[in-house]
Amino acid sequence: MKLPLSDYALGAGVATDLVNTSALVRRSTGEVLVDPAALGRFLDEHRIPVDAADAAAPGSRPSEADLEQVLALRREVRALLEFDSEDRLAEGANALVSRAGTGPLLARDPDGHWQWYVTTGPRTPLADELAALIGTGLLGVVRTLSHDRVRHCASPVCDGMFVDTSKAGRRRYCMPDLCGNRLNVARHRARRLADTT
Repeated sequence: MKLPLSDYALGAGVATDLVNTSALVRRSTGEVLVDPAALGRFLDEHRIPVDAADAAAPGSRPSEADLEQVLALRREVRALLEFDSEDRLAEGANALVSRAGTGPLLARDPDGHWQWYVTTGPRTPLADELAALIGTGLLGVVRTLSHDRVRHCASPVCDGMFVDTSKAGRRRYCMPDLCGNRLNVARHRARRLADTT
């Protein structure tokens, strides 16, 4: 797999979404990655090919071992996002990239422009592919946007975290469609209740 260094939003987005699949964050619905099929759906949603990690089995689906390794990676990424130091985050992200990444490699992208890439080997385990993708994304965020873009969810009932790669940098919720809506609905109900009394 070739991971472009300039497309940090992809890796940061996968980091955010992976961390927020845990039961710690999704208290009402529970663990998202409950089995290899759920991991396969997560990978499909992010357009991450499983067979890129295992050239011997094209079209394969994640295994139980893949799931266990990805869950361990999720704990590792959560710990990285918790770091209060930009240096420690960069150090941890470099360690993630080095698990599977080689490079950097200068090559042309599909449009013919020169691009820096981190590459992974043809038989790299799935969790290490994800580690390289996430590490590359986090390094890009530290370099381009700063450590301040790694945040806890603003919802008082959520323990989620996210990496804000938006232009304005004003994102407040780990899952805006879920956490933001819950808070807005609660506020709306409180206003209606206050209006009726």
